[in-house]
Amino acid sequence: MRRITSITKVDDRTPSTTGAAVRRPHRADARRNFDKLLAAARTAFAEQGSGAPLEDIARTAGVGIGTLYRNFPTRQALFDAVYVGEVEELCRAAQDVAHLSPWEAFSAWLDRFVSYVATKRAISDELNRDSEMFRASRVAMYEAGEPLFTRAQEAGEARRDASFDDVLRMITGIIATGYVSDEQRGRVLRFALDGIRTGKD
Repeated sequence: MRRITSITKVDDRTPSTTGAAVRRPHRADARRNFDKLLAAARTAFAEQGSGAPLEDIARTAGVGIGTLYRNFPTRQALFDAVYVGEVEELCRAAQDVAHLSPWEAFSAWLDRFVSYVATKRAISDELNRDSEMFRASRVAMYEAGEPLFTRAQEAGEARRDASFDDVLRMITGIIATGYVSDEQRGRVLRFALDGIRTGKD
């Protein structure tokens, strides 16, 4: 049985900055199937909500339903793994953009945060917010993203009267609103970020 661990660094693919990690199989082929299931579940939940059929998720991943249940014995285990996987991706994204200029790095990380919010909204009701997993995931996300925002502030490119938490709550609220199109949502997000950014050309 695969279990979700809240604080363990599992393998070299898990960034050391994460306070939460998904325990993946050791065998390469089993790990590929695991990751394909996570990717398929993430898409299915975002598009269909938390009630997306597990059979469809397995089919999209190219595996049998038995393989899904071997990795995720319950639907809750799959929800938890998808959520923690999203946090892992946010932590990786922070490392990936660290070489960019301060504002570009933070803005690029926020683009990934938008995807995280969409996935979290889809399964929000299924997550135990009092669990160690959820608390560790939140800490990991803040430890990954906040230094990028602080760096932008120190460079004079982000408002000093705003906190990292302020920005995340603003972005989350914007994503939760309905839009006519993706273009409109992107435009509103740009307006919001313009309110945070200083020293614009």
